[in-house]
This record gives sequence, structure tokens and C-alpha cells, in this order.
Amino acid sequence: MSLPPARAPRAPRVPRLPGWLCALLLLLLLTPPGPLGSAGPVASIVRELRCVCLSTTPGIHPRMIAKVQVVAAGPQCPRVEVIAMLKNGKRICLDPEAPKIKRIVQKILESAERTA
Repeated sequence: MSLPPARAPRAPRVPRLPGWLCALLLLLLLTPPGPLGSAGPVASIVRELRCVCLSTTPGIHPRMIAKVQVVAAGPQCPRVEVIAMLKNGKRICLDPEAPKIKRIVQKILESAERTA
């Protein structure tokens, strides 16, 4: 008595991609990555989709600050960021929840309203 030959199980059928899509994917895979800075406006959007401040400083003397930038919470970062440019040229991130920093930002906003 002989057994019929065993059949291998059939693999599920995978839909085929159009030829132009395969060529595009192959081109994207073979294109060497370049620096993001030279990629144009899309690169600046990609670069800005993250928080600027990784760590914050709870306080600093106001006389050391030359300029303050407040970045509102948004799609790039879920928290408010306060970036201070110091007179010596360094940039530091300040804690927006610290009472001293809140007073500094409030005074800057009030002076901006008076000049406008």
C-alpha cells in the first residue's frame, strides 16, 4: 500500500504592488541619506517637531538675561518652554513653573503690552 505524495501547504496569496510603486520604493531605499539641513523646508519641519528643552534651570538672576523666548505648548512639545539668552551668549532653558521665572515672564509680557 502506498501513500499519496504529501502536499506542502499553500502560502496565502500576497497582492502584487504596481510596477511604478515598486520602482519608487526601490529608489527610496537606494537613495543615500543626506543631511537634514540641506533638504529644504520639510527638514526644518521635521527638526522642529520635538521639545527644545531637555532639562530646565529653576532660577537665574534677571540681570544675566539678555533676551527671553517663550514657546507655547503645541504639536512639537506638550509643555511650555522658556528659553533665555544670557548676556554671555549662552542659551538656557528655564522652568516655566518656578515662581521666579513666572514673575520674569509676566514682567516681559507687561512691558511688551506697554510698548505696543
